[in-house]
Amino acid sequence: MITSTRPHTGLPALLIGVMLAAAPALAYQAAPPTGDPVPEKPQEAQPVSAQNNPAENEMPPELHASVDGGFAYLRSMQNSDGSFGRGRYGRHVGITALCALAFMADGNLPGRGPYGEQVQRALEFVLAHATESGLLAAETSHGPMYGHGFATLFLGEIYGMNPADKRVREALVRAVDLIVGTQNEEGGWRYNPVPFDADISVTICQIMALRSARNAGIKVPKGTIDRAVDYVRRCQNLNDGGFKYMLQAGSSAWPRTAAGVASLFYAGIYEDDLIDRGLQYLIKHALPGGGAGGQAHYYYGHYYAVQAMYLAGGEHWDLWWPAIRSELISKQSSGGGWLDHHAGGAYATSMALIVLQIPKRYLPIFQK
Repeated sequence: MITSTRPHTGLPALLIGVMLAAAPALAYQAAPPTGDPVPEKPQEAQPVSAQNNPAENEMPPELHASVDGGFAYLRSMQNSDGSFGRGRYGRHVGITALCALAFMADGNLPGRGPYGEQVQRALEFVLAHATESGLLAAETSHGPMYGHGFATLFLGEIYGMNPADKRVREALVRAVDLIVGTQNEEGGWRYNPVPFDADISVTICQIMALRSARNAGIKVPKGTIDRAVDYVRRCQNLNDGGFKYMLQAGSSAWPRTAAGVASLFYAGIYEDDLIDRGLQYLIKHALPGGGAGGQAHYYYGHYYAVQAMYLAGGEHWDLWWPAIRSELISKQSSGGGWLDHHAGGAYATSMALIVLQIPKRYLPIFQK
């Protein structure tokens, strides 16, 4: 159990940021375990992200009020077994993981913070559904690799902050091994844990999971990351800079473009024409408040888009952050939550809360 005092001042988050900023990036970020050869550092320059360069008035009072209302709503949505999700997505490990990450974005951890109990109960639910094969999935999961990716990310963040928890380590190692073993020949992943086909949406979930695990000291083969990066690169449409869903011919869409750009950042690539073109596509087609974007996969898309803009920093963050902050606050219901008609309130609220709390800089996964 973590017994540290909740960091109201933000100092621990700042220390996390400083330590991560000084470390090599992404797939190469954490020191490999003993016996794992140290790969060469990427040669790309690392531009100034928003990590240690907060924008002016990043977190106004109305944002804090919105987040507090979201926390109250989300707490009311937790089921008796610690899970989150209702209906078709009831007892879902992926949604449960996202809800726990939303609380963790405010510094809450098992044994720490006003919502530490909610994180602990969510952790117990995820661990209870860790199978011998490594798959993290409850019986109602649909397309389990989505949920597996988010749940593995959650375990990586938990283990990185409390490496003494052997249960988390064992489940995390098996979960990572399953991801590595089910990568298909194209370099990606899809809905089921079999190496047959791939799409960029499921692939980014696995890239983030592997990055979190690697940061926490779990061995991740460099070749797995390299093949995933190659897959993402080949998914970009060169005519407009957007990303298609699969390698076969397809049109660009802003949610998967956000996922594609974020995945390149999380793979340790910070300077690349593909990133520049992807960011421009997002600004043109999905800038909040500009009438672009649309509602299809809204919360999913902005979950990744805000990460991409945060890691890009500079004018991208300055332009994007006030716009998405205002738009999300305006979409909040009177009950404190957000709604996605397909995946439900727990999913939409967790995604919105994660986006709105990016500037708190607590979660290591969102830092370079």
